[in-house]
Amino acid sequence: MRGYPEMTDRAILYRNKQGNEYMTSVIENEQLRIQVNSKGAELVSIYSKRHGLEYMWKGDPAFWGKHSPVLFPIIGALKNNTCYFNGKEYTLNRHGFAREKEFTLIGDSTESLAFSLTHDEETQLSYPFLFAFRIHYRIKENTLEIHYQVENKGEGPMFFSLGAHPAFAVPLVPGTGYDDYYILFEQPETLDRWSVSKEGLIEKDAVPFLVQQDRIPLNKELFYKDALVFKKPVSRTLAIRSGKTDRGLKMEMDGFPYLGIWAARHADFVCLEPWCGIADSVDADQQLDHKEGIQRLEQGGVFDRALRISLF
Repeated sequence: MRGYPEMTDRAILYRNKQGNEYMTSVIENEQLRIQVNSKGAELVSIYSKRHGLEYMWKGDPAFWGKHSPVLFPIIGALKNNTCYFNGKEYTLNRHGFAREKEFTLIGDSTESLAFSLTHDEETQLSYPFLFAFRIHYRIKENTLEIHYQVENKGEGPMFFSLGAHPAFAVPLVPGTGYDDYYILFEQPETLDRWSVSKEGLIEKDAVPFLVQQDRIPLNKELFYKDALVFKKPVSRTLAIRSGKTDRGLKMEMDGFPYLGIWAARHADFVCLEPWCGIADSVDADQQLDHKEGIQRLEQGGVFDRALRISLF
């Protein structure tokens, strides 16, 4: 089993069409059943036993084959997929490598899971830092809590970005449509939308999007020009709601200064993406330590952020 830890009755071994193996771990309580893949430590299912509903996108590859990739050590695209640090050039693909790496399961109980990814020879070719990246999933009643921890294992400061990318099923309830749902902010927001270029970079000029408004009605045309990207929203809580059903969810996301909202064209989902970092701008100088939103972590330091997703 390629070095997987001892299998438990909460772990299932899969083999994809290419013959690659990955493990899916399950935790549950009386209200929730959660599934997480070892590849990318990716959350793939949030099932409400109480309501008999799957809240996550099904991952249809005809539209977008992922569910909730973790974005590390960058978010979005680098200019020319390249950055520089201490005079050396490094190449990183969009959203970084964590989502494609096999994580190690380091903690497994009935209601919690913990995964770890550490630097190796391959990561150091594209990213010069020594790190330990840990993701903890824990459920309590109707809430899933996700902790992200980055530890600097090297000498000197480490620079990185970190983000979440969960895709939630919309429409959620049979008999409702995509346009029946909206995203509700905790409080009225005045926010500009930062457009994304065809290369995935942030354009120079923003356009007004919300003016003292607390909601975004969903429709599939919203995402024809890529994600909605916002800087420094005031709200620390978002919700997906509908006037035609009481079912929905709430996401608490303290400590994430950037927010992306996205869906693949014509797909039945919406991603709520809290970020500690952002894609390069079209005029970025490509120096990693100058990058907008980059996190600086001193030697031996630990960076910690958490999300809480509550179903109703």
